[in-house]
Amino acid sequence: MGAKTLTCLACAQLNRVPEDKLGKGPNCGSCGAALMPGKPVDVDPATLQKAAQNDDLPLLADFWAPWCGPCRTMAPEFAKAAKALGSKARLVKLNTQDHPSTGARYRIRGIPTLVAFERGKEKKRQAGAMRQGQIVSWLRS
Repeated sequence: MGAKTLTCLACAQLNRVPEDKLGKGPNCGSCGAALMPGKPVDVDPATLQKAAQNDDLPLLADFWAPWCGPCRTMAPEFAKAAKALGSKARLVKLNTQDHPSTGARYRIRGIPTLVAFERGKEKKRQAGAMRQGQIVSWLRS
């Protein structure tokens, strides 16, 4: 079993985690935050970019805004998807109202938009609200 590189979503430090430890609650070696929190984590643009470029696990980003009704509707479904995916992927949220230039950088045209990153590259994207099962199926497909 190899080790996976994960960016701490709290302090942005890179961590190497043995594959067999991913489901056992690994913590960041620098700040002690959970590396596999089992729920979506709000991130800033720098942390999103670092995680998207360096992580060995799929990273699913939800680009959203607090004023967006469909975004608020999808939030609990996104949280359920994070729990369902467990150690197979990490889910993050980026507030496009607080970080409008990041929304432009990632070519976000409408929200909510989900963008899946794998090994430094955007794998796919989907605009519009989805339910938990749809999110999980879409990410795995």
